[in-house]
Amino acid sequence: MKNLSYSFKSITLAIALTLGFILHCDPASAGKSETLVVAGGCFWCVESDFESVSGVIEAVSGYTGGTVANPTYKIVSKGGSGHFEAVKITYDSAKIDRSKLLDLFLRSVDVTDAGGQFCDRGDSYRTAIFVSNQAELDIANAAISKAQTELGQKIVTPVLNAKTFYVAEANHQNYYKGNKRVLTRFGPVKQSTAYEKYRKGCGRDAKVLALWGSAAPFAQGH
Repeated sequence: MKNLSYSFKSITLAIALTLGFILHCDPASAGKSETLVVAGGCFWCVESDFESVSGVIEAVSGYTGGTVANPTYKIVSKGGSGHFEAVKITYDSAKIDRSKLLDLFLRSVDVTDAGGQFCDRGDSYRTAIFVSNQAELDIANAAISKAQTELGQKIVTPVLNAKTFYVAEANHQNYYKGNKRVLTRFGPVKQSTAYEKYRKGCGRDAKVLALWGSAAPFAQGH
C-alpha cells in the first residue's frame, strides 16, 4: 500500500511539473499581446485588412483623437468632434512586430491625402498613427521615412499622441463579414455584400494599387 501511494505521488508530481513546463513555454501564456491604433479612413476596411494578417489576434473598430467623450458614429461622422474612425489592432509580438504592421498599414491607404480617404471626405476619415511612448514614436517615424523613400512622394499621415480609444457600436464590428441584411441603394443585402460593394464603389483598392503597385498588401485585384 505504501508503494502504491508513493507511486501515485510520483506520477502526480511528474504531471504537475510537465504542465508547468508547457505553460511556461507556451507563447500564448507569455503575455506577448500588444496593441497598435491607426486611422485609415473607413474602419470597416482597416479592420477587414488586418484581421487577415498572421499574428494579429483581433482588430476592433472605434473612435479616438478627439475631445468628445463616448462618441457615437453619428457624432463622429457629422464632424467637429476631433475624432478619427480608428482601429485598435491587438497582435502577438512574438509572431509579428509593430514595424511590420506599420509597413502594411502605410501601404494600405493613400498616405498623400490629408483630406480624408478615397470617397470618404472630412477630418474623421483622415489617416493617422497613434503612439503612447518614445519607442513607439521612433518606430512610427522610421516606418514613415521608409515608406516615403519607397513611394517618392511626401507622406502626410501624422503621428499623434494616443488618446482614449472608444469602441464603436456593435453593428460596426466585423461588418465586412456580417450576415445581417441591411438596406442599401442596391436594395436589401447582407452586410458582407454591402461592404464589398461599398469598398469597390469607393475606389479604395484601385487608388491604393495606383499609388503602391505591387507593394499594396491588401488591395483586391492585386
